[in-house]
Amino acid sequence: MDALADSPIDPFLTWLRGPGLEALLIILGAVLLARLVSWAGGKITDRIDANSTGSDALVRSEAAKHRHSLTQVLTWAAIVLIWSVTIFFVLERLGVPVTGLVAPATVLGVGLGFGAQRIVGDVLAGFFLITERQYGFGDVVSIQVVGGGDPADGTVEDVNLRITRLRSVNGEVVIVPNGQIVKVINLSRDWARAVVDVPVPATTDVNRVQAVLREVGKQAFADERLHRLLLDTPSVMGVESLALDEVNLRIVARTLPGKQFEVGRDLRARVALALSHEGVSLRAPASGVSDVQDEALAEDRVRSGNAA
Repeated sequence: MDALADSPIDPFLTWLRGPGLEALLIILGAVLLARLVSWAGGKITDRIDANSTGSDALVRSEAAKHRHSLTQVLTWAAIVLIWSVTIFFVLERLGVPVTGLVAPATVLGVGLGFGAQRIVGDVLAGFFLITERQYGFGDVVSIQVVGGGDPADGTVEDVNLRITRLRSVNGEVVIVPNGQIVKVINLSRDWARAVVDVPVPATTDVNRVQAVLREVGKQAFADERLHRLLLDTPSVMGVESLALDEVNLRIVARTLPGKQFEVGRDLRARVALALSHEGVSLRAPASGVSDVQDEALAEDRVRSGNAA
């Protein structure tokens, strides 16, 4: 019995029932708390999304975008804080002298600082991106990164202190480190503008074409579907450029944020149809034959078929 009592495994069992069990419970508590924070953050963002898309508004408000991004960042920061505190308490329960780790941690921190400068830059850049409300969840943006090259274009799906995740028009996911961003073009802030250039032969009566474009703008604004997307009647800006064989006219329309692409497509179809009915042909661009009229006529036939 004495031999069993003095077994080498007894100190381990004693430690397991004491500090070991406490450390295990702390870790389990941290896991549950982190999951709770993540669940709560998801519920809050879902509520924000439901309120912004379930109302009569066609686009998200800037406040809703900011609240969504801020909730994601706070959730991430809370989880990091939970695990940082957990590591401290676990080390204390395991008998590791935390104060004795200050010097090695300082040396390690300096070493990591040189190697993790980019991560620190990403976090600082992300902090200013969110606090300055440069863009938020659901915004359509074009991001230029360090080194030039093609910008990253798409809809913001996630923005936190380190990265911004975009979804391109082709469905591709683009991840951009915040510290590498040098320029951001927000295409869905407050309001947007649809710009439609109309090239016609130089021999065309410009005044007649402008009258047709004004009528197209009035009809578009009177259309129930487009009226919800337009802030005012599309304006004819006049002659934008001149060439030896063509005249380029421009019509612009102020739209709700992010709706400029839909409005622009509809206006092009309407312009092509109206000019075709007036006997005015669109000038083919130098790079190839324009198919705007054919596309517009095909869309008109589809609409007529659906109406029938």
